[in-house]
Amino acid sequence: MKKPCIFCDIAKGLAPAKIICRDKHVIAFLPRKQTVRGHLVVAPVRHWATLFTIPEQDAAELMRAMKRLAGLLKRRLGATGVNALHASGRDAQQSVMRLHFHLLPRFRNDGIDAWPPIPERHGDLDAVAEQLRHRGH
Repeated sequence: MKKPCIFCDIAKGLAPAKIICRDKHVIAFLPRKQTVRGHLVVAPVRHWATLFTIPEQDAAELMRAMKRLAGLLKRRLGATGVNALHASGRDAQQSVMRLHFHLLPRFRNDGIDAWPPIPERHGDLDAVAEQLRHRGH
């Protein structure tokens, strides 16, 4: 039996949420625990597990919504910046196996450090660039 998805339940109106906006592609709502005033969870209405699985058109709709919501946070809350936080896959520390972003409004001198400390990994940049360059599908 398939495990229930709280984000799908919210999108279907089966679970309570403070929904900020919803269209046929994307839903945005306030998480139960606000880490920052105006913190939003933004997700496609359809269930996709990760960035690896979402179709390009749905991903484009999601990014359009993120841009509109960032503007909303700026206009309505006075945000001077935003962080878009996301994890795809267990090895990236994805805790809810449902594609979503956290959109955090940022303000001058808010004291928030949304960038985790990541140790530098030195390597051969030429080799990595060559490995990643587009060569068709």
